[in-house]
Amino acid sequence: MGSHIYSVAQHSLLVEALARARVPRLDRSRRLVVLLHDAPEYVIGDMISPFKAVIGDAYKAVERRLLTAIHRRFGLAPKAAPELEKLIKIADREAAFLEATHLAGFDYAEARRFFGRPPVISVAMERDYLKPWPAETAQERYLERFKKLFVSKDGQSL
Repeated sequence: MGSHIYSVAQHSLLVEALARARVPRLDRSRRLVVLLHDAPEYVIGDMISPFKAVIGDAYKAVERRLLTAIHRRFGLAPKAAPELEKLIKIADREAAFLEATHLAGFDYAEARRFFGRPPVISVAMERDYLKPWPAETAQERYLERFKKLFVSKDGQSL
């Protein structure tokens, strides 16, 4: 293990980069929705999937309510359109494959069983996103990307 954790912020940046690679013409507000896809984890913490499954629908309902509130706070539709939800799920699963094989010690066959086919990524994307960053770096890069994508109701970027 390295000296830094792989943060939700870094994961979210990877998912947004994968979505952007898959759909290069995705507009800023949709890319922002992708970037914010795990924002509820900032509020309630990142819990492992088996724990979420034990809690079940109550946990999912809390996550959905938080994500709706976050979307409203930043002028986004309360719920993403179905095609955007599908893109987020695909990019999130691709990120999970990459994180499993590059960070968590899964071999290729095992990761493929859990996450499906791996994405094709550039050497630069692998280098830039698949080595854990210090927490400060993850925060800076996430906020920088957020500021590029967010446009307020009066049309101003941050």
